[in-house]
Amino acid sequence: MFAEFAFPIFEQAIKDYHIIDDVYQPVKNPYEKGTIEYLLYAKNWVDTVQWHYEDIIRDPQIDPVAALDLKRKIDASNQVRTDMVEYIDSYFLQKYADVQVKPDAKINTESPAWAIDRLSILALKIYHMNEEATRAEATAEHRAKCQEKLNVLLDQKNDMFTSISQLIEDIEAGDKYMKVYKQMKMYNDEELNPVLYQNKK
Repeated sequence: MFAEFAFPIFEQAIKDYHIIDDVYQPVKNPYEKGTIEYLLYAKNWVDTVQWHYEDIIRDPQIDPVAALDLKRKIDASNQVRTDMVEYIDSYFLQKYADVQVKPDAKINTESPAWAIDRLSILALKIYHMNEEATRAEATAEHRAKCQEKLNVLLDQKNDMFTSISQLIEDIEAGDKYMKVYKQMKMYNDEELNPVLYQNKK
């Protein structure tokens, strides 16, 4: 059950980040480099930092220069996140390289790693919604509303565990096959983003 295996690693990364709770803190990945655990922890750490970038940039009093710098950090973070998803998909591709794909096998709308990406973000939603549902200085009404939302998120987690497991089982059995598309993000590419390539003239 890969989702059940990955989720506690995501929770650990989120918990470790919030010990200091600073987007500029260095990551201290507790897992051995080259392992899937290391990659999952690193993936969620990037997601967690970006979550807080997104909070900071929404400050109505933010200095415009600081906001521009932060926007560029978010762009760079998005590229790293995409790269990490593709690394995770490479893990699955290698793991199931010898599976005999059935003639009537179907393709999924997303790869296993993109589903894992959504699970990583869901772990962050659950963590922060739980914070709001238990925030002592918040009103009882606020906490109750957040608890309702938290219950939905926890239900979604269980559904994602099931759906990700089913997808991977189908790949293992040859009932579905993986086809990974490089995301080819354009906004950081000097050859594809018109603002960047026009500035090169």
